[in-house]
Amino acid sequence: MKIAVLSDIHGNLPALQTVAADIENWQPDLVVVDGDIVNRGPLSLDCLKFIQQKQAAEDWRVVRGNHEDYLLACARPDAPRTGPEHELWRFAFWAYHQIDGSITTLQTLPNQFSWMAPDGSEFRVVHASMRNNRDGIYADSSDEQLYQQIAPVPAVFVTAHTHRPMVRRFNDSLVVNVGSVGAPFDRDTRASYGRFTWAREGWQAEIIRLPYDMAQTERDYVESGFLDEAGPLAQLMLVELRRAGGLIYRWASRYQDAVLAKEIDMQTSVKELLHDEDLRPFLGAPGWTF
Repeated sequence: MKIAVLSDIHGNLPALQTVAADIENWQPDLVVVDGDIVNRGPLSLDCLKFIQQKQAAEDWRVVRGNHEDYLLACARPDAPRTGPEHELWRFAFWAYHQIDGSITTLQTLPNQFSWMAPDGSEFRVVHASMRNNRDGIYADSSDEQLYQQIAPVPAVFVTAHTHRPMVRRFNDSLVVNVGSVGAPFDRDTRASYGRFTWAREGWQAEIIRLPYDMAQTERDYVESGFLDEAGPLAQLMLVELRRAGGLIYRWASRYQDAVLAKEIDMQTSVKELLHDEDLRPFLGAPGWTF
């Protein structure tokens, strides 16, 4: 049995196409998409349609991620549509309006997928942990914390969300983070996905890394309107893509409270952050320069 798991596409169509082609060459028996198809990138609708076509033609399975939940939240009547809180969510509203008619599709996605091997061992896929789909699992998580995150413990627990690939043994189990197709955060810009095999000897896991056309993704940021229309955080997401490292948490820890209190506007806060010395090598067109 061969199973491929990909996750955290985030509207990055060139990366998704590259990973899908590699999966097709590998010819697995099953493919699972572990959430975050949409949002945080320029081509959410294109990526969602691509996955839907794979569902229909090749029976790909799909699990809901937290970014699917974010777009569902944008559809609520009480979602903020003006003011500082709306500015925090502006990139999500942009993706929500992009997919619009497909929003009901996201509501039907399950929170996990399980497959039972012939020996009775369970292969389980969730976006983050059993606690919730924002509860990331990391390489340095303690055994006690890890147990709480994956219990009841299966033979293979597949996670994503953190954008950092990992293969970790936990007693007799495998805990695998398949990383991110569209926005890796481990300083390796290549797309990431997981290959899993079951045989009578048990389970094996491997992380696959693939270069893709990042220049096209940057053009998509511009041509889709994402960079200009999705708010200043879209600029941070482009820098995240280039450096293969997260920045939203850095921004939030410094500026989010001040933005919500109207002590600083969103654009100024992002521009200030981008003056950090370690980010300068990743600035430049398309986008802001200083």
